This record gives sequence, structure tokens and C-alpha cells, in this order.
Amino acid sequence: MTLNLCVLTPNRIVWDSEVKEIILSTNSGQIGVLKNHAPIATSLDIGILRIRLNDRWLTMALMGGFARIGNNEITILVNDAERGSDINPQEAQQTLQIAEANLNKAEGKRQTIEANLALRRARTRVEAINMIS
Repeated sequence: MTLNLCVLTPNRIVWDSEVKEIILSTNSGQIGVLKNHAPIATSLDIGILRIRLNDRWLTMALMGGFARIGNNEITILVNDAERGSDINPQEAQQTLQIAEANLNKAEGKRQTIEANLALRRARTRVEAINMIS
């Protein structure tokens, strides 16, 4: 392994281990990180973190935050994170359906914005499950 990845939420350490490569969703698009990547600090969008361990890829649903990359160390600070393997598929699908229904019945700008965010979170969780290889 070549990179040390640490994923933190306000309540817990979700991941703290060495990895070969990651692909993460920033606010300006996806970036891949390999050994000796140039130092960078970036904001993260709601999206999928893909983690490569040797020949196996894992997924994690990230709910927005920040990443700092430098000296083969990656620190990711997010509002919330779930490993794809820890997400219950039936519960995630049900949450997605509820989020879609809430968006359809949203009234006013605030409710629409909140419903859109909930829908993006729900879609990300379902996507994290579906990307497991």
C-alpha cells in the first residue's frame, strides 16, 4: 500500500488505513489520487469515495466536506460517511423513494432546497451499494 487514508466525521473515524488509490468527488469534479500526488486541499461534494486495496475496490458514501492531500497522506473531513458494504439496500431504496416523494410535494424555495439535498444524499447511498465490485 502507498497512501494513508483517514476519513473522519464529527462523531467517529470511518476509515484509517493504507490504500493504493482513491477516487473522490470534489465540487469541481472527480479526482484520482495515487502515490506522490501533488499537495491539494479541496471541498468535497455529496458523492462516492472509491478506495482501491490491491485489486479490490470499496465504496463509501460521503456527505460533503473537505479533503487534504499531501506527503502520501489523505485526510477527509465530512459531515457523514458510510461504507457501501454497511448500507442496508432495502432501507436505502426506501429512503430514496421517500426523498423523491418529498421533492414532488415540496412547497416553496426552502422545502425544495432541503428536499433536493435529501434526494442527493439518498441517491449517493444507493449508488455506493450499486458500485460495490
